[in-house]
Amino acid sequence: MRKLLLLFTFLIALVSCTHEKPQCVDPWATTGVDSVSFRKDHHYWKNYNLIAFDSIALESAIPGAVSSIYTSDSAAVGDYDEIVVANVAIVPEDSIDSVWIMVARDQMTMGWVRESELKEKSYPDNLISSFIHHFSDARILVLLICLSLAFAIFLFHTFRKERFLMVHFNDIHSFYPTLLCLTMSGSAALYGSVQHYWPGVWEEFYYHPTLNPFGQPTVIMIFLFSVWLMLIILIAVAEDLRRQPKGVNGISYMISLGGVCMILYLFFSLTVQYYIGYICLALYWCFALYRHWTNNSAHYRCGNCGSALHELGRCPRCGAINEK
Repeated sequence: MRKLLLLFTFLIALVSCTHEKPQCVDPWATTGVDSVSFRKDHHYWKNYNLIAFDSIALESAIPGAVSSIYTSDSAAVGDYDEIVVANVAIVPEDSIDSVWIMVARDQMTMGWVRESELKEKSYPDNLISSFIHHFSDARILVLLICLSLAFAIFLFHTFRKERFLMVHFNDIHSFYPTLLCLTMSGSAALYGSVQHYWPGVWEEFYYHPTLNPFGQPTVIMIFLFSVWLMLIILIAVAEDLRRQPKGVNGISYMISLGGVCMILYLFFSLTVQYYIGYICLALYWCFALYRHWTNNSAHYRCGNCGSALHELGRCPRCGAINEK
């Protein structure tokens, strides 16, 4: 009996003892980040796909952690590599950025990077986000191309002494080009406002974009409706150009209209951040509607220069006599 009691006591002692050893933080293990809270605040979570458009240096471990997995200290991705979020860690000791993200290109290339650097050098791997990223980077170039083509066409028409059509100034007999400019300016102002005053709403849309306006926050819903409206109006402009007289060059008019729309987009998307954009938007809408009314309310056009005439007789622009 005594031997059995001693044996029982010895077994209990073996089960209850602990082996003290240095604890090593495993960079591959989950770091206790609340997935729901992180997804709400940062708009993505594990297994989210990104495209790295610039070189990103990946660390083998987060600060303060020990890693025995890598044979080298770091790796790198870039040149439009497709990467995926593999893990998330919070490092309060990091004074630059406390959020660290593990990303992987393949099984052999993975590592940690600060979230700020990751967002600066990558964009979501979907068609809409890719378009937003590339268009934002190339918008100045697109504007310069449109303006250069419009100026070249203007010189060509001037050299041949032909009418150079342009919205607001020497427009076609249609309200759709003016409506397109009004919609573009309003959409640009809303685009800049969302980015400046509701950055979280815009970032959520950027990481999870859609073309369906229903079920979205109010500002995003209005913005998407304006995008669809611009597409419909653009089709209407093309249809009205097809019905214009033979002297109207539809291609040159569409190029000049594109240049005007790009100017409106850049101007209002940037100026609304300084409040003056809203005043300029109201003034522009008044100007656009006034120019359309003065140009398209006329029932006649000068046979020489094409200017709008409210009544037959001498053209106030070129002096030509217009009669029935």
